[in-house]
Amino acid sequence: MNAALELPLLPDIQSRADGRALAIEAVGIRRLRHPVTIRAGGCGQATIATFSMSVALPAPARGTHMSRFVELLEEQREALDARNFRALVRDMLGRLGAASGTIEMRFPLFLPKRAPVSGSEGLVDYEASWRGTVAPGGRYGFAMKVAVPVTSLCPCSKEISAYGAHNQRSIISIDAETDGALEMEELIAIAERSASCEVYGLLKRADEKFVTERAYENPKFAEDLVRDAALELNRDARVLRYTVEAENFESIHNHSAYARITGPAAAAA
Repeated sequence: MNAALELPLLPDIQSRADGRALAIEAVGIRRLRHPVTIRAGGCGQATIATFSMSVALPAPARGTHMSRFVELLEEQREALDARNFRALVRDMLGRLGAASGTIEMRFPLFLPKRAPVSGSEGLVDYEASWRGTVAPGGRYGFAMKVAVPVTSLCPCSKEISAYGAHNQRSIISIDAETDGALEMEELIAIAERSASCEVYGLLKRADEKFVTERAYENPKFAEDLVRDAALELNRDARVLRYTVEAENFESIHNHSAYARITGPAAAAA
């Protein structure tokens, strides 16, 4: 006999009715780390993602079944892309009997990158996240976010200095709701093109000379970084709305410089 069938029937408190007449917008789990495979760079990449998963709880329900969120991830075997991530969100709603809900996963993404002169290849790591949401009316929305390390060089410093100019590491973050056809690598490329210069995992001397001079020839404020990225996003019909943020970790101040811009639909809302 199956041992599971011998377990006693235990009371299910969560399934009992609640009389307070208050619906809850989101109930679920947060900060669950789980191994997943992401389709990126033309292949599957194994990584560790941190999940937040929630569903709406109607007023009559006492609670939701937390174990079903974990079961959903345990049964996920296929490499995730935008299409089957949407199916994962829909599957969660079906398991929990919910009309709306959200799955968000954050993960490090490693992509190979060749140095600009020597061609030496090294990995660059980016912070990425996906967010899939089914609204109460049934509409599905998908958003991606990437945090991209870049170099920025101060235009003012270059203009007023007899020689040299201060530069710094910067992070450009793009959070974009898309139609599902945009790849993470495309968002990363937009951020990198908006910088004074890209950063690389491995540089030889000739590469170091190139990136130093490239940044000096292409000075940008934090305001320039977000505006240049926004211009590219505005031209892409696959992007429904976005938020671009830039933080410059200043090399001559004990604070960061920061800028943010939103659009196009978010700006009109």
